Amino acid sequence: MRPPDNHVHSRWSWDTPGSSTMQKACERAVAQGLPAIAFTEHLDFTDWLENDAATARGLIDRHPAHQLPIDVEGYFAELAECRERFPELRIWSGVETGEPHLFAASVAAHLHNSPVDRVLGSLHSLSLDGRLVGVGSLLYVDADATMRRYLGEVVGMIEGSDVFQVLAHVDFPRRYWPGGPQRYQEKDYEEEYRAVFRALAGTGRALEINTSSPLASADQVRWFYEEGGEAVSFGSDAHAPTAVGQKFDLAVDVAEAAGFRPGRDRFDFWRR
Repeated sequence: MRPPDNHVHSRWSWDTPGSSTMQKACERAVAQGLPAIAFTEHLDFTDWLENDAATARGLIDRHPAHQLPIDVEGYFAELAECRERFPELRIWSGVETGEPHLFAASVAAHLHNSPVDRVLGSLHSLSLDGRLVGVGSLLYVDADATMRRYLGEVVGMIEGSDVFQVLAHVDFPRRYWPGGPQRYQEKDYEEEYRAVFRALAGTGRALEINTSSPLASADQVRWFYEEGGEAVSFGSDAHAPTAVGQKFDLAVDVAEAAGFRPGRDRFDFWRR
C-alpha cells in the first residue's frame, strides 16, 4: 500500500516552473497508485511584520531574496478544478512554511485568510550579520559547524512554533554538501539528530521521509522511533510532476525497517 505524497510543489511555488501544473501532478499521483496528494507551496517571507521574531532578532532581509508570495486566488482555483477532475484522488491544500518560528505573526495572518489542510515546517536558511542566508552557501565556509548549528536551530524551530504538523527534510543541508551528498556522514551528527527527534516526539508531530533529498537511512528514522517519535510522513518534495511519489517503495522499506507501519487508514501518516 503506497502512502500519500504529503509534500508536492506546483507552479504556485516561487521556485517551480510554470509547466508544473497541479493537473499533471495529479495524473502522476493516480498513475503511481497514491491515495492522496498535498500541494504544499512555499510560504516564505522577504518582508515581515513588526511582531515577528525575525524582527526581534534584528534580521532585516534575506539573501538571496527570490521568494515570492503565493497567488492564493490562482492556487485555490486550480485546486478546485483538480478536485473535480480527479474524484478518485484525495487532494489536500497546504503550505511549506520556511522558518515558521521566526515568522509566527506573518504565517498566522496568511493562514487566517487562507486556511489549508497540511502545514509543513522547514528550515532553509540561517542568520548571518542581520540577514537570512541560504544554508547551502554557509556550508562552504564550515560544513561541520553549519550542520551542527542547523540542527540546533531546527530544535529551536520545533520549540518556537506549533503551526506545522510535519517537520520537512530534517537534513536539508545534505543536498548541498561539499564534494557531494555521498560524502556526508550522518553518524557524525547522531547526538544533534536525536535532540531534534526528542523535541519533535515531545510534540506528537510527524517526521517527513523526504525522497528528493538523499534518502534518510533506516538508522536515522530509527533514531526518531527510539526517541519516542509517533508518526512519519512521506514527501517527494516534487518540483516537477514526474517526481511525484518518487522512491516511495524504498522510503516505505526505510520506514518499516525503523519500526513504522501504515496508520489508521490509507490517508493517514504511518505510525509506530
